[in-house]
Formats: sequence, structure tokens, C-alpha cells
Amino acid sequence: MILSVRSFALACALGALGAALTACGGPAAPPVARQGHHAPATSAAPSRPPTLAPGPAGLTPVFKNGPRTQAKTVALTFDADMTADEGARAAAGEHFDNPQLIATLRAFKVPATVFMTGRWADEYPREARDIGQDPQFEIANHSYSHYAFTDDCYGLPTVSEDKMRADVERAYTAFERAGVRDAMPYFRFPGGCYDQRSLRTLSSVGVTAVQWDVVSGDAFATDADAVAQQVLDGVRPGSVVVMHCTRSAAPVTERALRTIVPELRRKGFRFVKVSQLIGASAGRH
Repeated sequence: MILSVRSFALACALGALGAALTACGGPAAPPVARQGHHAPATSAAPSRPPTLAPGPAGLTPVFKNGPRTQAKTVALTFDADMTADEGARAAAGEHFDNPQLIATLRAFKVPATVFMTGRWADEYPREARDIGQDPQFEIANHSYSHYAFTDDCYGLPTVSEDKMRADVERAYTAFERAGVRDAMPYFRFPGGCYDQRSLRTLSSVGVTAVQWDVVSGDAFATDADAVAQQVLDGVRPGSVVVMHCTRSAAPVTERALRTIVPELRRKGFRFVKVSQLIGASAGRH
């Protein structure tokens, strides 16, 4: 997902030039939500992570924010972006990870949801496993390739309709290969772009599509204070904030967090994961 402090469209255009920010068909079985935890064989079967009921005509449901209640909860989400063709850049020394950001979230005891591409998990399997095994975090799906699921999505390459489902499933396979055993049944479209076709195509995967209602503007930003202020100005009870944990293309996010977290807490907000917001949404399962 690509967003900019100045302009969403401008930043996404930059992403088309190569910055790493921003699933195949088959018989459509009835949607079954992916299990978010594998328990030992001797324990009772765990409950499934909360998901939304399918939309009209069985389309993949879309979640943008939680209840606007006095509970004042907010979910910080971080896209771990790396596209399928950026291996050479990583080999040359570009950092698509951000371990300091994860360390800061731990130090502040802030739970968070990381939307990870499968390519990122392949590049950083130890970090993916470390995040996935920490109960403070949850890992969700951001596709394998980080290619767009619609045409004309800010210049991103596109996934053909017959390969959409396979791209999502390939990401889950990459997570498992890295040692992540509890990836959540949530999916974030690259670039935030989706349409009726993509929602229909992914309906058999059993995921809830997760968008956001607060744009942090951290992609390519150089002013941490501006990023922090944009988040603080936009957050409301139940908000989902989209940020990034990619050093090379979102270099000031960790510094912005040092302002965002204490200030939102001062205002009475409590940080939760996306799964908690979905679970708290009235009438949703």
C-alpha cells in the first residue's frame, strides 16, 4: 500500500517506479475462514479469529473501522511491503524491513497488526517468525507479489483475475514456510484498490478485506512530526491507521510513533489489534 504525506496519488505513482510500499481460481468451495492458530493435538480446538459475514451476493466483506464508541480503541496497522521483483534491490543492500519499529512497539507495549507480503516473509523469514510468534502482534495477508488486484491502481503491475486467489494463498504458504503458524484471515489489497470482480474472486478464500479510515502519510515522508500530526488529526474511536514498516521507503515512521503513541494515550485511546476491532463490531462474526 502506498500513501504520501502530500498526496496519495503522487506517492502511489512513485511506488510504480519501484518503491516497495504501498491471490488462481478453481472451484469455489463455500468460504471457510482461515484458522488463526494451530493448537497442540491434545488441546481443545481454538475459536476462529473474528471475521465479517460475506457481503451482498457472497462477496468478500470489507472492514474499514470499528465501533465509534466511548471505548476509544484504535488499531495501528503496518504494511510490510516488498514486491515480487525486488530481490535484486534487497541483495544490493536496500532494507525493506524495520526491526527498530517493531522494537519500539514492544517497548511501548502497543499491540499491532502487520499486513505482510509473502515476498517480504521470504526475504526476512526470521523477522516474520519473530513477529508472528509474539502475542503482541498478529500477521495478516498483503498478497504475495504486491501487484494490484484492479486495473489502473496508481501504476502498480496487476494480477490477472485467474491468479488472484493463488497470489493470496501463496502468501499464506510463505508465512508457514517462515514459521508463522497463526496468520490471520485478513487481507489488505495492494494500493488499497479493489472492485466487485476482485471481491468476488477472493470470496472462496474466506478472508475479510481490511482497509482503513486514517492515512498516516508515512510513505516517502521525511518529516516525522508531519506524519504524527496527520495521524493524531485523523484518529477517532474505532479507527484503523495505515502505516508502513519498511525502512527504505518509510524512514520516519518509527520516530513518528514516539509522538503518536503517548499523545493518543493521553487522549484516552487504547491500542488494539484489528481482530479486536472486528470482534467488537456489532452484528459481525
